[in-house]
Amino acid sequence: MEKTIISEAKQAELLARMVELQIREADLEEKFVLGSGRGGQKLNKSSTCVQLRHLPTGIEVKCQQERSRALNRFFARRLLCAKVAALAAGGEARRSEEVDRIRRRKERRRRRARNKGESPADE
Repeated sequence: MEKTIISEAKQAELLARMVELQIREADLEEKFVLGSGRGGQKLNKSSTCVQLRHLPTGIEVKCQQERSRALNRFFARRLLCAKVAALAAGGEARRSEEVDRIRRRKERRRRRARNKGESPADE
């Protein structure tokens, strides 16, 4: 008997989630690209990184969490489901607002740090 990496319950749960979000396998464009980063020679020479693109929404996901291609395919689909659900709930707009708010805060900190170095005695 062949050992499966992902349990059948988790696979069934993912398939149900994909059906719920109306994500079909035919709508997915899947590529396998060379891995990179830490993990050694085996990781850098094999195409274990999974890149998924959902054609109707244009959402792209890249996953290289594990050294196994099968696990990365599973995780990429799960991540894609999360992104499609966030888009459906209007989460992208909230996320971009949050990113803008953080960017403004960091800019204020940079200005303060620059101005801190300038004192009236230096003039």
